[in-house]
Amino acid sequence: MKTAYKFRMYPNRQQEAKLEQTRDTCRRLYNLALADRKAAYEIDGISRSYEDQAAMLVAEKREGNFKDVFSQVLQDVLRRLDKAFKAFFRRVKAGEKPGYPRFKGAGWYKSFTYPQVGFKLEGSKLTLSKIGTIRIFKHREVEGKIKTCTIKKDLLGYWYAVLVTEIEDVPAIEAKTAIGVDVGLKNLITTSTGDTIEYPRYYIQAEKKLAAAQRSLSRKKKGSANRQKAKAKVAKISNRIQNLRDEFLQQVSRKLVDSADIIAFENLNVNGMLKNHHLAKHIQDHAWGKLIQFTKSKAVKAGKVVELVDARYTSQKCSQCGIMVPKTLAERTHACPKCGLEIDRDLNASLNIRTLGLRGRAYGEIANNRHSVK
Repeated sequence: MKTAYKFRMYPNRQQEAKLEQTRDTCRRLYNLALADRKAAYEIDGISRSYEDQAAMLVAEKREGNFKDVFSQVLQDVLRRLDKAFKAFFRRVKAGEKPGYPRFKGAGWYKSFTYPQVGFKLEGSKLTLSKIGTIRIFKHREVEGKIKTCTIKKDLLGYWYAVLVTEIEDVPAIEAKTAIGVDVGLKNLITTSTGDTIEYPRYYIQAEKKLAAAQRSLSRKKKGSANRQKAKAKVAKISNRIQNLRDEFLQQVSRKLVDSADIIAFENLNVNGMLKNHHLAKHIQDHAWGKLIQFTKSKAVKAGKVVELVDARYTSQKCSQCGIMVPKTLAERTHACPKCGLEIDRDLNASLNIRTLGLRGRAYGEIANNRHSVK
């Protein structure tokens, strides 16, 4: 099981200069490798592989080029480009909009990674090869073996270290309790136990201030100091929205994991739902996908289970007798004409989600048992 830890870094001026130099060298290498792949195919009909370009990088290093950056960081740049091309060809094959890999302009290469070695964490100090030992704000202990270290700079100019660790999987506990969770816009969640949590709508609260900052940014001359200040102001507002949202969703996901051994959600097609332009900003603000992601992460660490169930008809089906009771989105009460059940629409949906989650869990256990017998 992998876990990511994000820590703020506090480099001095010399270290920050080296961080910037490393990031820019990685950007230049990415662009050179992309240009090489493009030219090799267009001129000679050759498809470059990661291995081809890694061998070329070794030759460049022997000539004294890229000597100021740790070798595995440079190799990771070539792996990123290789992944971008593999994703491009996969989309072409699937008939999707392909999106050919792009050259990275200044400021568009966001991070660089130490994939295996070249870094060491000791207390609140992070040592990076070719850069030095940098103080970090280590707000929690790191569990497991650190596998990778990614260095990022945000739009406000703050540097962060993202450490990905690997720890042993926690054995699954015996499931005794289960809840269904219906996500929505009226309430962020409604659970099958009848609990509801309303979302504070952080984006909506800051929307006017953010729009004003974005208008101000659009009026500033490109490359000017005032534009940089306006850009930082937009980033500051956006970061605050994201931080408040993430903190709130972390708290909600913790409550869900603490409340049951099996947590069932609808398997929603959020990207499809975002095509509704009237609701898109509200759906993005509520961040249902991130809530499910946070809940999954905490459930795995606790030996618990998150089940994703088919979202079709969970609001229309009666949770007591099973017949379909058609409703418009405006109807907020489920009133069954057959069994007489009359409850909140979202509560009815969460009860159906719980039933589907338990059914899916049971099918999964039966399939696992059959596989183990074979």
